[in-house]
Amino acid sequence: MIFFKKTIVLIVTIVFIFGSTHLHAKNKYAQLYKDLPFSMEKINAPVFKSNTVSIVDFGGVGNGKALNTDAFSKAIDALSKKGGGKLVVPAGVWYTGPIVFKSNINLHLEKGALILFSSDFDLYPLVNTNFEGLETRRCQSPISGRNLENVAITGQGSVNGSGEAWRPLKRSKVTESHWKKVVKSGGVLKDSDLWYPTVQSIKGQSLSDMNVPRGNLSETDWLEIKDYLRPVMISFIECKNVFLQGVLFENSPSWNIHPLMCTNVIVDNVFVRNPSYAQNGDGIDVESCKNVLVVNSTFDVGDDAICIKSGKDAEGRLRARPTENVIVDNCKVFQGHGGFVVGSEMSGGVRNISVRNCQFMGTDVGLRFKSNRGRGGVVENIYISDIYMFNIVTDSFLFDLYYGGKSASESMEDGDVNPKEVSVPQVSAETPIFRNIYVKNIVSRNAYRAMFFNGLPEMNISNINVENAFITSQFGVLLSESDGVKFKNIHITPHTGAALTLQNVKNFELNDFTYPDSLVQVIKFDGKSTNIKLPDSIEKQKIIGLK
Repeated sequence: MIFFKKTIVLIVTIVFIFGSTHLHAKNKYAQLYKDLPFSMEKINAPVFKSNTVSIVDFGGVGNGKALNTDAFSKAIDALSKKGGGKLVVPAGVWYTGPIVFKSNINLHLEKGALILFSSDFDLYPLVNTNFEGLETRRCQSPISGRNLENVAITGQGSVNGSGEAWRPLKRSKVTESHWKKVVKSGGVLKDSDLWYPTVQSIKGQSLSDMNVPRGNLSETDWLEIKDYLRPVMISFIECKNVFLQGVLFENSPSWNIHPLMCTNVIVDNVFVRNPSYAQNGDGIDVESCKNVLVVNSTFDVGDDAICIKSGKDAEGRLRARPTENVIVDNCKVFQGHGGFVVGSEMSGGVRNISVRNCQFMGTDVGLRFKSNRGRGGVVENIYISDIYMFNIVTDSFLFDLYYGGKSASESMEDGDVNPKEVSVPQVSAETPIFRNIYVKNIVSRNAYRAMFFNGLPEMNISNINVENAFITSQFGVLLSESDGVKFKNIHITPHTGAALTLQNVKNFELNDFTYPDSLVQVIKFDGKSTNIKLPDSIEKQKIIGLK
């Protein structure tokens, strides 16, 4: 009887422990939805069948020399016929051409595994795809999948896209010794300061608007510029249940990770890395996706780090698929044009975004919102909190509705950050709208400028709320063409000039504003501003230009 009771207790204990563990795994991301200011479906990582195969079983050789394109293809086909499962890549250097996913495949990289993509352009055929918000043709992505369900890349290994073989290089971006080494390796100089891998790359650039060729190109035309059509490294298009976890993704030909028109995307504990000079070397571009988690991840890239997009201009508006219901939490960004970014391709709309508990260390901009006339689209209901920044090259917090394709630091160097208006167009479907954005609990030390809100005169950025901000910077806050901005408990310590400049601002409210006593100018009015509410505590002689 005693033995029977002990057995029952043991069974109950095992069931309880297993059940608790299973429940914990099932609800791994549940805490992210706590106090979320919008309604969002709770998502979890996809579950795969227990089938497991190794790339070795299909002739794969991880010696860094053998080409494993066929081995990956055969392994994925075989696993797919079983209903899916885990494709294991063991330690080694797995040199390969493109890997094309099928549904229900978990590509699992064990510790020490490196998937290294070939720099042989002939392995990457032209495919119909989408880049920078427009339908176009590009070379096939190193990793891709379209119209799939349940796909994952997991483990402790690395993926390298051999991006240096594809990307052009600006001399100003690298050291002189690096520049000489690249030029000596081959390729073609367009001028003394711009290197391309091939002549085809230069021709492609001449036919392109930004990075997408325009006009009616024949098949021959496309093939003549093929080398220019650098692919994104990870391309999942119209997929459901996408899971990336634990892996290092580096050295992409252009953007690194690009989920497009996907539903239920989880990016957890990945390291996304590109050289600081990598042209179009974005970290992750979430475009026209719904229900997305980007968490516990680190970015160190050559362009925008964590970027939200939804299509470009008329094509994006016609697609009409906003990026919505996104949580970004506990991420770190080192180099990059922006830590967290919306735009500039936001024509299909962006809404219901939560960004929390992030660190930006050495980025060009901290929080970056960008667009221009012609985009249209509405960006709204963005909630940002607990952001900690250090050594921001330009602005800790930026709205730029005059974005022209340059990084913020390049625009600042060229002096084109605040153009003079010759004429103001009428509001139309092409007018971008940024509104209802809430930012609180931010700390930034050693920025160039505290904040810069640069809206359009015909459509001001509106209802921007900033609470609990502590910023030390070379220059203070500049608000231009903004309506309904509310600041509460703001501490600005500029080394030069006024703490706050208002330029054509309407309905501005400032509460609890702290600044150094030594400032000669605390607030400066430039242009015409109306309905401005300032705290009585600011000394009148330190408010310049108030009418």
